[in-house]
Amino acid sequence: MNASNPDAMSQNILVLGAGELGLPVLRGLAHRSQDMAGIKISVLLRASAVASSAPAKQRDIAEIRDLGIEIVIGDLVNSSIEELAAVFAQYDTVVGCAGYAAGIDTPMKLARAALQAQIPRYFPWQFGVDFDVIGRGGPQDIFDAQLDVRELLRSQHHTEWVIISTGMFMSYLFEPEFGVVDLHNDTVHALGSLDTAVTLTTPDDIGTLTAEILFATPRIRNEIVYLAGDTVTYGEVADKLQASLRRPFSRSAWSEQYLMAELARDPHNMMRKYRAAFAQGRGVAWDKAATFNSVRALPVTDVAAWIDANLSQCKD
Repeated sequence: MNASNPDAMSQNILVLGAGELGLPVLRGLAHRSQDMAGIKISVLLRASAVASSAPAKQRDIAEIRDLGIEIVIGDLVNSSIEELAAVFAQYDTVVGCAGYAAGIDTPMKLARAALQAQIPRYFPWQFGVDFDVIGRGGPQDIFDAQLDVRELLRSQHHTEWVIISTGMFMSYLFEPEFGVVDLHNDTVHALGSLDTAVTLTTPDDIGTLTAEILFATPRIRNEIVYLAGDTVTYGEVADKLQASLRRPFSRSAWSEQYLMAELARDPHNMMRKYRAAFAQGRGVAWDKAATFNSVRALPVTDVAAWIDANLSQCKD
């Protein structure tokens, strides 16, 4: 990639992780680049993941190899910044897809490694809400750590960065543990109020759109790019469940005050942190019409389509 050419594109790309988001990103990059000359895609995985005998892991590794993606062995948790920088320096673009499973300090560690490597372009793990709008000191301390990463990237001018804001992963809204959608009792528990909105995007769509953003011309640089599969209120979620599953859903609101009190009783509970943060309704939703996918007329899965595809077995 020629940093002085605004139309130059990434050619030697390293993706960090191949999990819930990493694998869709790898698929998107492989598909988008299949007719492009000189593009090389690699993925950094732990040795234990590559050697795993678990059928699901074996399927993922086989798919990665079938896509023509090179597997690089590495450890984001146990390797030092210097060791990671030495790996990153072999690429012109690094895309972080490791998520929070590696720990709250890992996003900053990876950002420091990317800057130390002086790579031309870095996509940090920021696939989520708008941390700038949310601000500091909220109920979810992970968001503060993500703001630290943004400040670090903005403080320098050697490595270009691209942040992709996606809202919540769509499937997460329907996770029983999250508690918003209770299919067993046909109830939607709104976070904040029934009129509070949330932006949702599927990992598959994020993977496809990340590839579009990465290869876009002129090159996108030092910018936050917004995506949305859908932006809906919790009341609208209940409406869509009723329409698709053909039965009534009751609605109740978990107020911000109630959720903050719940968090105070269990301050280290990650799920309660997320619920309280989303109940505030700040930085967690944006107008779909202004997003990258809508402006470019790129197809995405909305909530109604997701319900039809994934909850059809729950119909009366």
